[in-house]
Amino acid sequence: MQQSSSHHNASSWLIRWVENPWFTNSIIALILINAVTLGMETMTLAPQTLRALHILDWIILCLFTLELVLKLLAYRQHFFRGGWNWFDLIIVTLSWIPSSGPLSVLRAFRILRILRLFSVVPQMRRVIGALGHSLPGMASVVGVLGIIFYVSAVLVTKLFGSHPDAQMQEWFGSIGASAYTLFQVMTLESWSMGIVRPTMELFPLSWLFFVPFIIVTSFAVLNLFIGIIVDAMQVMHDEEEKHHPQVVATKADIDAIKTQLEQIAARLREKDAEPKA
Repeated sequence: MQQSSSHHNASSWLIRWVENPWFTNSIIALILINAVTLGMETMTLAPQTLRALHILDWIILCLFTLELVLKLLAYRQHFFRGGWNWFDLIIVTLSWIPSSGPLSVLRAFRILRILRLFSVVPQMRRVIGALGHSLPGMASVVGVLGIIFYVSAVLVTKLFGSHPDAQMQEWFGSIGASAYTLFQVMTLESWSMGIVRPTMELFPLSWLFFVPFIIVTSFAVLNLFIGIIVDAMQVMHDEEEKHHPQVVATKADIDAIKTQLEQIAARLREKDAEPKA
């Protein structure tokens, strides 16, 4: 019984330690430092500097591994119930892959350690969670956008792709080429001088297609993505408030507490005034 109690106390102490703000802030600082060192390794530096960066990278990797070991000891089987813990474990494991041999190409994935900021910083976790919650709604928007693109690609292929001009054939000669061209138009990348105006020289009324297409895709459908993500973030914020409700004392509550305190004080004075036997 004492052994079980001591294990529980040690686990509770470790949980408080790994959840302490200074511990979290230290990990954030290490991630940022590691991001800088990994970027510096891509530069042309002196061999001594590169060797020092490799040593620093190895020390930081050891500290990340120590962090995971402490969390494993603290949370035990509960560690594997958290998706972010699995994410950290995979990232750190990939970093231990040797720099030589057939798996050496995976060493480039060391830069993924920076993504651990998503699991450490609560605000970033909230954004990633909102993106995950918005995926079903975004899939519906992608479906609507895909239908619009397919209909438009078939339409412009028949309208403009039949012209013998080389540019028309390049832009609208097939459904695939038309879809890629329309994607460029949707992103507003050189859409006017690069595509629409040359098309209008051959088809003067082609603006009757392009203008509504840009309005529908760029300013309407794509903005739905933003709306869905914002709505998902609001839902997550409301859920957090349900789990951590804020208790606000009203004036009536304060008056009631004052009354109770006055009653208690009056009773204490009465007891003090009573003659002692």
